[in-house]
Amino acid sequence: MSALTHDAFLGGRLHLWQPKQGYRAGVDPVLLAASVPIKQGQSLLDLGCGVGAAALCVGARCADVKLVGVERQPAYADLARRNGLDVVTADLGDLPAALRQRAFDHVIANPPYFDRAASTSAQDPGREGALGEDTPLADWIAVAARRLKPKGYFHLIHRMDRLPDALAALEGRLGSVAVLPLSARAGRAPELMILRARKGGRAKFCLSAPVILHSGESHTQDGDDYSPLISKVLREGAPLWPLN
Repeated sequence: MSALTHDAFLGGRLHLWQPKQGYRAGVDPVLLAASVPIKQGQSLLDLGCGVGAAALCVGARCADVKLVGVERQPAYADLARRNGLDVVTADLGDLPAALRQRAFDHVIANPPYFDRAASTSAQDPGREGALGEDTPLADWIAVAARRLKPKGYFHLIHRMDRLPDALAALEGRLGSVAVLPLSARAGRAPELMILRARKGGRAKFCLSAPVILHSGESHTQDGDDYSPLISKVLREGAPLWPLN
Protein backbone atom coordinates (compact mmCIF):
# COMPACT_ATOMS: atom_id res chain seq x y z
CA MET A 1 0.00 0.00 0.00
CA SER A 2 2.25 2.77 -1.31
CA ALA A 3 -0.08 5.61 -2.34
CA LEU A 4 -1.47 7.31 0.77
CA THR A 5 -3.30 10.47 1.70
CA HIS A 6 -3.20 12.33 5.01
CA ASP A 7 -6.77 13.45 5.63
CA ALA A 8 -8.30 15.83 8.15
CA PHE A 9 -11.21 14.83 10.39
CA LEU A 10 -13.15 16.81 12.99
CA GLY A 11 -12.23 20.13 11.48
CA GLY A 12 -8.51 19.32 11.52
CA ARG A 13 -8.34 18.09 15.12
CA LEU A 14 -7.39 14.66 13.76
CA HIS A 15 -5.39 13.62 10.70
CA LEU A 16 -5.32 10.05 9.40
CA TRP A 17 -3.17 8.23 6.87
CA GLN A 18 -5.37 6.30 4.43
CA PRO A 19 -4.87 4.43 1.16
CA LYS A 20 -5.50 6.61 -1.87
CA GLN A 21 -7.29 3.68 -3.49
CA GLY A 22 -9.43 1.06 -1.77
CA TYR A 23 -11.49 1.50 1.37
CA ARG A 24 -11.32 4.99 2.85
CA ALA A 25 -12.94 6.12 6.08
CA GLY A 26 -15.72 8.62 5.55
CA VAL A 27 -18.65 9.95 7.53
CA ASP A 28 -19.90 6.70 9.08
CA PRO A 29 -17.07 6.07 11.58
CA VAL A 30 -17.23 9.71 12.68
CA LEU A 31 -20.96 9.40 13.39
CA LEU A 32 -20.35 6.16 15.25
CA ALA A 33 -17.67 7.78 17.40
CA ALA A 34 -19.94 10.74 18.17
CA SER A 35 -22.56 8.40 19.64
CA VAL A 36 -20.25 6.97 22.32
CA PRO A 37 -20.68 8.51 25.81
CA ILE A 38 -17.12 7.80 26.88
CA LYS A 39 -15.61 9.45 29.95
CA GLN A 40 -12.04 10.16 30.98
CA GLY A 41 -10.26 7.07 32.26
CA GLN A 42 -12.47 4.64 30.38
CA SER A 43 -11.47 2.11 27.73
CA LEU A 44 -12.78 1.34 24.24
CA LEU A 45 -12.33 -1.53 21.80
CA ASP A 46 -12.94 -0.93 18.08
CA LEU A 47 -13.74 -4.17 16.22
CA GLY A 48 -12.64 -4.06 12.58
CA CYS A 49 -11.00 -0.70 13.10
CA GLY A 50 -9.56 -0.17 9.59
CA VAL A 51 -7.17 2.77 9.76
CA GLY A 52 -8.52 3.67 13.21
CA ALA A 53 -10.96 6.43 12.26
CA ALA A 54 -13.77 5.68 14.72
CA ALA A 55 -11.60 4.97 17.75
CA LEU A 56 -9.31 7.92 17.13
CA CYS A 57 -12.29 10.25 16.68
CA VAL A 58 -13.45 9.09 20.11
CA GLY A 59 -10.01 9.89 21.48
CA ALA A 60 -10.03 13.32 19.85
CA ARG A 61 -13.33 14.08 21.59
CA CYS A 62 -12.30 12.85 25.05
CA ALA A 63 -8.79 12.91 26.48
CA ASP A 64 -7.25 10.27 28.75
CA VAL A 65 -9.02 7.21 27.37
CA LYS A 66 -7.53 3.83 26.46
CA LEU A 67 -8.20 2.90 22.83
CA VAL A 68 -7.57 -0.52 21.26
CA GLY A 69 -8.43 -1.71 17.77
CA VAL A 70 -8.76 -5.10 16.12
CA GLU A 71 -8.13 -5.33 12.38
CA ARG A 72 -7.57 -8.47 10.32
CA GLN A 73 -6.05 -6.79 7.23
CA PRO A 74 -2.35 -6.21 8.06
CA ALA A 75 -1.94 -3.19 5.77
CA TYR A 76 -4.84 -1.38 7.41
CA ALA A 77 -3.69 -2.41 10.88
CA ASP A 78 -0.27 -0.93 10.11
CA LEU A 79 -1.86 2.35 9.03
CA ALA A 80 -3.96 2.45 12.21
CA ARG A 81 -0.76 2.06 14.25
CA ARG A 82 0.87 4.82 12.21
CA ASN A 83 -2.17 6.96 13.03
CA GLY A 84 -1.58 6.36 16.74
CA LEU A 85 -3.93 3.50 17.65
CA ASP A 86 -2.96 0.42 19.67
CA VAL A 87 -3.96 -2.36 17.23
CA VAL A 88 -4.18 -6.14 17.41
CA THR A 89 -3.95 -7.79 13.99
CA ALA A 90 -6.40 -10.67 14.21
CA ASP A 91 -9.67 -12.08 12.95
CA LEU A 92 -12.69 -11.70 15.22
CA GLY A 93 -13.01 -15.47 15.42
CA ASP A 94 -9.43 -15.94 16.54
CA LEU A 95 -8.55 -13.19 18.99
CA PRO A 96 -5.29 -13.67 20.91
CA ALA A 97 -5.52 -14.84 24.50
CA ALA A 98 -4.21 -11.55 25.88
CA LEU A 99 -7.11 -9.66 24.34
CA ARG A 100 -9.67 -12.30 25.33
CA GLN A 101 -8.66 -11.73 28.95
CA ARG A 102 -9.46 -8.02 28.80
CA ALA A 103 -12.77 -6.19 29.22
CA PHE A 104 -13.69 -2.69 28.06
CA ASP A 105 -16.12 0.05 29.06
CA HIS A 106 -17.12 0.49 25.42
CA VAL A 107 -17.02 -1.66 22.29
CA ILE A 108 -17.80 -0.20 18.87
CA ALA A 109 -18.14 -1.77 15.43
CA ASN A 110 -18.69 -0.66 11.85
CA PRO A 111 -19.03 -4.08 10.17
CA PRO A 112 -19.25 -4.68 6.43
CA TYR A 113 -22.67 -3.63 5.18
CA PHE A 114 -23.18 -5.92 2.18
CA ASP A 115 -24.19 -9.58 1.98
CA ARG A 116 -22.22 -10.87 -0.98
CA ALA A 117 -24.86 -13.50 -1.68
CA ALA A 118 -26.98 -10.60 -2.94
CA SER A 119 -24.38 -8.08 -4.13
CA THR A 120 -21.20 -7.74 -6.21
CA SER A 121 -17.74 -7.95 -4.67
CA ALA A 122 -15.37 -4.98 -4.89
CA GLN A 123 -12.27 -5.51 -7.02
CA ASP A 124 -9.91 -3.93 -4.51
CA PRO A 125 -9.13 -6.49 -1.73
CA GLY A 126 -8.97 -3.88 1.01
CA ARG A 127 -12.27 -2.33 -0.01
CA GLU A 128 -13.90 -5.75 -0.27
CA GLY A 129 -12.62 -6.70 3.18
CA ALA A 130 -14.29 -3.62 4.63
CA LEU A 131 -17.58 -3.78 2.71
CA GLY A 132 -18.32 -7.46 1.98
CA GLU A 133 -19.76 -9.43 4.88
CA ASP A 134 -18.08 -12.80 5.35
CA THR A 135 -18.29 -12.85 9.16
CA PRO A 136 -21.95 -13.00 10.28
CA LEU A 137 -23.27 -9.95 12.10
CA ALA A 138 -24.22 -12.23 15.01
CA ASP A 139 -20.52 -13.08 15.46
CA TRP A 140 -19.59 -9.40 15.68
CA ILE A 141 -22.19 -8.89 18.38
CA ALA A 142 -21.19 -12.01 20.29
CA VAL A 143 -17.53 -10.91 20.37
CA ALA A 144 -18.53 -7.41 21.48
CA ALA A 145 -20.67 -8.77 24.31
CA ARG A 146 -17.85 -10.95 25.61
CA ARG A 147 -15.38 -8.05 25.63
CA LEU A 148 -17.63 -5.63 27.54
CA LYS A 149 -17.41 -4.93 31.23
CA PRO A 150 -20.64 -5.18 33.24
CA LYS A 151 -22.77 -2.09 32.41
CA GLY A 152 -20.51 -1.41 29.43
CA TYR A 153 -21.92 0.02 26.19
CA PHE A 154 -21.88 -1.44 22.69
CA HIS A 155 -22.39 0.82 19.66
CA LEU A 156 -22.87 -0.40 16.10
CA ILE A 157 -23.46 1.43 12.83
CA HIS A 158 -25.12 -0.58 10.08
CA ARG A 159 -27.84 -0.62 7.47
CA MET A 160 -31.34 -0.13 8.84
CA ASP A 161 -32.58 -3.30 7.16
CA ARG A 162 -30.24 -5.33 9.36
CA LEU A 163 -32.03 -4.28 12.55
CA PRO A 164 -33.94 -7.60 12.87
CA ASP A 165 -30.67 -9.55 12.58
CA ALA A 166 -29.01 -7.33 15.17
CA LEU A 167 -31.89 -7.63 17.63
CA ALA A 168 -31.88 -11.42 17.29
CA ALA A 169 -28.15 -11.54 17.97
CA LEU A 170 -28.46 -9.26 21.01
CA GLU A 171 -31.05 -11.50 22.67
CA GLY A 172 -29.63 -12.97 25.87
CA ARG A 173 -26.38 -11.01 25.50
CA LEU A 174 -27.04 -7.27 25.83
CA GLY A 175 -30.04 -5.20 26.90
CA SER A 176 -31.31 -1.62 27.07
CA VAL A 177 -31.34 -1.58 23.28
CA ALA A 178 -31.83 1.78 21.59
CA VAL A 179 -31.76 2.62 17.88
CA LEU A 180 -31.02 5.96 16.22
CA PRO A 181 -32.11 5.93 12.54
CA LEU A 182 -30.08 8.05 10.10
CA SER A 183 -31.97 9.52 7.14
CA ALA A 184 -30.21 11.12 4.19
CA ARG A 185 -32.90 13.81 3.91
CA ALA A 186 -36.16 14.79 5.54
CA GLY A 187 -39.05 12.61 4.40
CA ARG A 188 -36.84 9.74 3.27
CA ALA A 189 -36.78 6.35 4.92
CA PRO A 190 -33.60 5.86 6.99
CA GLU A 191 -30.97 3.69 5.34
CA LEU A 192 -28.54 3.56 8.25
CA MET A 193 -28.83 3.24 12.01
CA ILE A 194 -26.70 3.44 15.10
CA LEU A 195 -27.60 0.80 17.66
CA ARG A 196 -26.76 1.10 21.35
CA ALA A 197 -26.95 -1.74 23.88
CA ARG A 198 -25.68 -2.29 27.41
CA LYS A 199 -24.30 -5.31 29.20
CA GLY A 200 -26.76 -6.10 31.97
CA GLY A 201 -29.13 -3.39 30.77
CA ARG A 202 -32.84 -3.78 31.56
CA ALA A 203 -34.42 -0.68 30.02
CA LYS A 204 -37.17 -1.03 27.42
CA PHE A 205 -36.37 -0.92 23.72
CA CYS A 206 -36.16 2.67 22.44
CA LEU A 207 -36.49 3.85 18.84
CA SER A 208 -35.39 7.48 18.48
CA ALA A 209 -36.60 9.96 15.89
CA PRO A 210 -34.38 9.91 12.79
CA VAL A 211 -31.40 12.22 12.53
CA ILE A 212 -31.37 14.02 9.17
CA LEU A 213 -27.93 14.07 7.57
CA HIS A 214 -28.45 16.62 4.77
CA SER A 215 -30.44 19.83 4.43
CA GLY A 216 -32.98 20.32 1.64
CA GLU A 217 -34.86 17.87 -0.55
CA SER A 218 -31.92 17.19 -2.88
CA HIS A 219 -28.29 18.10 -3.49
CA THR A 220 -28.41 21.29 -5.55
CA GLN A 221 -25.01 22.95 -5.06
CA ASP A 222 -21.30 22.27 -5.07
CA GLY A 223 -19.83 21.22 -1.74
CA ASP A 224 -21.57 19.49 1.13
CA ASP A 225 -25.02 20.29 2.43
CA TYR A 226 -24.94 18.68 5.85
CA SER A 227 -27.58 19.61 8.39
CA PRO A 228 -26.45 21.93 11.21
CA LEU A 229 -26.19 19.06 13.72
CA ILE A 230 -24.17 16.84 11.40
CA SER A 231 -21.87 19.75 10.50
CA LYS A 232 -21.10 20.23 14.20
CA VAL A 233 -20.48 16.50 14.61
CA LEU A 234 -18.14 16.27 11.63
CA ARG A 235 -16.28 19.57 12.06
CA GLU A 236 -16.39 20.33 15.78
CA GLY A 237 -16.55 16.89 17.39
CA ALA A 238 -20.02 17.52 18.82
CA PRO A 239 -21.90 14.53 20.28
CA LEU A 240 -24.50 12.95 18.06
CA TRP A 241 -26.45 10.88 20.56
CA PRO A 242 -25.83 11.75 24.21
CA LEU A 243 -27.42 9.62 26.92
CA ASN A 244 -30.68 10.90 28.33
